Amino acid sequence: WSGRGQTDNTALWVFLRMEHAWGLPLTAEPATVAPAEVPAPTPVEFPSHAPYLLIGGGTASFAAARSIRARDPGARVLIITDEPDLPYMRPPLSKELWFSDDPSVVDTLRFKQWNGKERSIYFQPPSFYVSPQDLEKVENGGVAVLTGKKVVHMDVRGNKVTLSDDTEISYDKCLIATGGIPRNLQVIERAGEEVTKRTTLFRKVEDFKALDKVSRDTKSITIIGGGFLGSELACALGRRSADSDLEVIQMFPEKGNMGKVLPEYLSNWTTAKVKSEGVAVITEALVKAVSFKDGKVEIKLKDGRVVKTDHIVAAVGLEPSVELAKSAGLEVDSDFGGFRVNAELQARSNIWVAGDAACFYDIRLGRRRVEHHDHAVVSGRLAGENMTGANKPYWHQSMFWSDLGPDVGYEAIGIVDSSLPTVGVFAKATAKDTPKAATEKSGTGIRSESETEGTANSPVASSTPEPPPVPEQKDNYGKGVIFYLRDKVVVGIILWNVFNRMPVARKIIKDGEEHADLNEVAKLFNIHDD
Repeated sequence: WSGRGQTDNTALWVFLRMEHAWGLPLTAEPATVAPAEVPAPTPVEFPSHAPYLLIGGGTASFAAARSIRARDPGARVLIITDEPDLPYMRPPLSKELWFSDDPSVVDTLRFKQWNGKERSIYFQPPSFYVSPQDLEKVENGGVAVLTGKKVVHMDVRGNKVTLSDDTEISYDKCLIATGGIPRNLQVIERAGEEVTKRTTLFRKVEDFKALDKVSRDTKSITIIGGGFLGSELACALGRRSADSDLEVIQMFPEKGNMGKVLPEYLSNWTTAKVKSEGVAVITEALVKAVSFKDGKVEIKLKDGRVVKTDHIVAAVGLEPSVELAKSAGLEVDSDFGGFRVNAELQARSNIWVAGDAACFYDIRLGRRRVEHHDHAVVSGRLAGENMTGANKPYWHQSMFWSDLGPDVGYEAIGIVDSSLPTVGVFAKATAKDTPKAATEKSGTGIRSESETEGTANSPVASSTPEPPPVPEQKDNYGKGVIFYLRDKVVVGIILWNVFNRMPVARKIIKDGEEHADLNEVAKLFNIHDD
């Protein structure tokens, strides 16, 4: 299954909303409408049993469903999600959707990729899915999605779950892919209703729609958080502010943008890049209190600085959704959070976990929990395979990417933590060294290497031409490779404006060798080729 290009881009995508059709009594006069003429409410029927039950409607669940169906063509798969939408990809909500010139993008959720091609955020149209009530009787099986329903209890011994409306559904095999919930700051939670209703926790489609409206109706938005999400939204809103009088502020406790991931010199460089997008950046900002005064949200920092704004976006991380752990008797990892599973993503004999909520054992890098789209694809696919009896360990290193607009982007793999020692090798960038140019060249959109396995032209050491000598690092970080080291071994790599080289980075981490000269290793990425 290819995650990119798997959709029919000419189709008109629509929402599929499965709601109870309970209705209300008619209000016409009794003489004109007899009680027998009033149609009885018809609730949606649920299957009482699902051979494959997937809890959560995100990328991991969808990847698992496709994987299950690929190995077991007659499989009957039921996805249960508390969202009203069919499975969709989240990255465009903070990336490409914001750069669309089409005002109807909020309704269609179709967008142009950096390469100019159009697609929807939905993985498949409604016609791809079987209705939940037909799942048990459809001849060749299929995938059904039960939307707007939340699993609140798991009976592991009885192999069944209970929904919030007390409906019970039994299963043979179950996947937990509940994702996560955006964290909030306690000072915001304690600030009262006026502040709360002017705060966005960004995660879902409705959050994108709400923030889009806010950006058009207010004068000032402050983003709290300097990580991937906060920085992407800051750049997107900053770019939008160029055509309006919108003020965009980004504040975070670190000294520089993405300070927990990037080495300090590159963090400083990206901070300047965000500022150039029209964003007012406030560094080393520790929020002490938030209040609502005189029609404005007032943010007080611990050093005495005060910021007044109309709206807050809190982008301060994700809390894995592990509410089912108690009733299911599943272990939650005390260090990383998430359901603790083995290398096969298994929590119990017939229960697997994938995506943001999985704390898994990486046979190369140890115990981990990863919160990125590509990991959701990789782990969902692997869980689906293992649910059909593959018994494969997690070995395929997922990657992740972030774009600060169409001109600066990076791809990363492994453990990228700014507290680790790093070695960076950089070269002068050319016009082709941008996310936009990379997608134009490859013809693909969502930059997810695991979704396009076999499509990248990946250099190998034996066929790589000898590049010119590595120049000294300058202040121009146009493109390059950053190696993250643990005990002198490369455990993480960031490719900065270097694209279609992820298989090389994956092999370096998989080999787990010490390298005497990382300048020589950097030659494998051809960063000095014009």
